[in-house]
Amino acid sequence: MLNHKVIITPNEVILDGKTLDHTEQGGALLTELYRTYVGDYPKFFKMDTLSKLGLVASELLLQAEGEPRFEAREDRAVVFFNKSASLQADTAYQATIQEPENFFPSPAAFVYTLPNIVTGEIAIRNKYYGETSFIVLPENDPEIMAQQLQLAFLDTMTQSILGGWLDCTDENHFEAHLFLIDKQQFDTIESSLL
Repeated sequence: MLNHKVIITPNEVILDGKTLDHTEQGGALLTELYRTYVGDYPKFFKMDTLSKLGLVASELLLQAEGEPRFEAREDRAVVFFNKSASLQADTAYQATIQEPENFFPSPAAFVYTLPNIVTGEIAIRNKYYGETSFIVLPENDPEIMAQQLQLAFLDTMTQSILGGWLDCTDENHFEAHLFLIDKQQFDTIESSLL
């Protein structure tokens, strides 16, 4: 059994099996969730959609967990998976360098052209010093994900993982299925990912 689980799509937000009220959809939903549940990380407004999604989903999970926040921890890993890598940011950056006569490389877009930026944002915000990984898969494959999480738990320092599926193709098409799990509960992780 997972400690906590959150699902966010452009139309719904479910935290630990309960639907959260919201009025917005698509990219505006992430901003609504940020303003309602986070509100103290202005860097949110400069992030790409994948990072916004990861930040908001992780905040909901960590608030549900209720443990002290922002204290250094080496025992928590952040491990995410998706199939689109950082496609949205890559596309935005490519638009800034597409035409030689209109060449204006955007450092703001370039920052997000790696999917692991979101794991870094979450780790830095929460002072997590354990493993951070973002693994790109051909599809959402719970068996492979469970294997990778098992590998993360082989590190004797890792006692819990903030992990799951975090995918985004554009501002209005995204999906987060994130969870918190402890090492002792890992034997049920594969069935919980399905």
